[in-house]
Amino acid sequence: MLPPVPVLADYGISPAHGFLPDVLPLTRLPDPYYNKWESIAANLQHLILSKRLRGVIDRLPVLSTVGLEHDAEWRRAYMLLTFFAHGYIWGGDAPWTVISVPLLDICKRLEVPPVSTYAASVLWNFKPLFMGEDMDDLDNLATLVTFTGSLDESWFYLVSVAIEARGGPIIPLMLTAVAAARQNDAETVTRCLRGFAERLDDLGELLHRMHESCDPGFFYRRIRTFLAGSKNMQEAGLPHGVIWDDGSGKSDYVQYSGPSNAQSSLIQFFDIMLGIEHRPTGEKADPTSESEREGRMKAPSHNFIQDMRRYMPGPHARFLRDVTSVANIREPTPKANPPLGIAYDACLTMLRNFRDIHIAIVTRFIILPSRQNRARSRSRSPEAARRPQNLATASKKEQQTKKVKGTGGTALIPFLKQARDETGEPAVEAWAKRWMSRQAKTVGDGDFFAGKPEEPEVVEEPVVEHGLAGTWTIDDDVGGICSY
Repeated sequence: MLPPVPVLADYGISPAHGFLPDVLPLTRLPDPYYNKWESIAANLQHLILSKRLRGVIDRLPVLSTVGLEHDAEWRRAYMLLTFFAHGYIWGGDAPWTVISVPLLDICKRLEVPPVSTYAASVLWNFKPLFMGEDMDDLDNLATLVTFTGSLDESWFYLVSVAIEARGGPIIPLMLTAVAAARQNDAETVTRCLRGFAERLDDLGELLHRMHESCDPGFFYRRIRTFLAGSKNMQEAGLPHGVIWDDGSGKSDYVQYSGPSNAQSSLIQFFDIMLGIEHRPTGEKADPTSESEREGRMKAPSHNFIQDMRRYMPGPHARFLRDVTSVANIREPTPKANPPLGIAYDACLTMLRNFRDIHIAIVTRFIILPSRQNRARSRSRSPEAARRPQNLATASKKEQQTKKVKGTGGTALIPFLKQARDETGEPAVEAWAKRWMSRQAKTVGDGDFFAGKPEEPEVVEEPVVEHGLAGTWTIDDDVGGICSY
């Protein structure tokens, strides 16, 4: 017997806005008992700049969570305390390892880890400027809390908010396709896939707007640091992670990744619906026959993808698990139905294009600034190189034999490119396979060096950068913005 098609209401998912909360995030906790938290939030940027945030939090009484009632209140409390925690850890000259807040109770209620996540920085951290206008309109959105108080940081979060809102209707649309596929209703499945492709094209346009109001240099130097978690942060001063003091006196060190776009349930939903399988970075596809590709989506084997589900709100992660068991879009064999095959390939094409845009953003926001930072570090005198540096720009040397991991423990650019290429693997039509297996020529194109093979750059002393949920080298092949 087939498992039932998931009902969105059972997972707190909105048919209109997807994984964004159906009730708008609160701009303030209503109980005056939490005024001290709200006061810190209202002055967070100034407290960080003056380096007084730690002292204020250290003197803060441990407030109970008993006054939190509705889900919106629990979500705001989680958002506030995780912003405080990351500001506390990364807002001084050296990171701090012991935090004492009622965050653990809140995390248990919301089924999220005690660290800032995509949910805290994006899903639960926005408000519309005008209630009568759409939430997928970037010009109608504002953030509730930021570390820097800058438009750049707000824009960085709000682009993802708009993508979540614009992509929300895809979820019920594709569940309709799942139900239609069970009835072998290829016409309905085709119609749903066409709507899916059109929405994916819109999402690519939204992602492309990241450049409008977020400066890559400012992001790299100022915003990125506060998005770091406590995993792989040895060189940044957290060799064991952080301790969340639960009052027992027996708390252990824990390590978590910071907020990542890979924690977006929406993007993972797209992969599940289209039957895209992601492998561990560097692993090649098995030479399986096309017939073996037909049928339901297999559980993702990529450890990084699976690990990121631990950072999603519990109901959202369960939804992805349950929808994996019913994903069947390829069961009405696309090869036997040309319109269905074209619609399916169009979805893959648009999703691949979305990932191409993201790779371009990573290059501009991480790779190019990191090269500039490497050049500056090489030009410094040995005495200057030995002086302590601020975490936002600090560089340290690692042994050449030590492989430095990227965000979430994986090399970012190889991961992104492989995920992009894997998106086209299930393509049906020959033209689609050829188009999506193309390799863009970006080196030596149209200049004197055209046709000259690229020689690998040898970096004898890799410079390690810390921030945005991970640790990465300055090499071109690893990066920093968390991956879709």
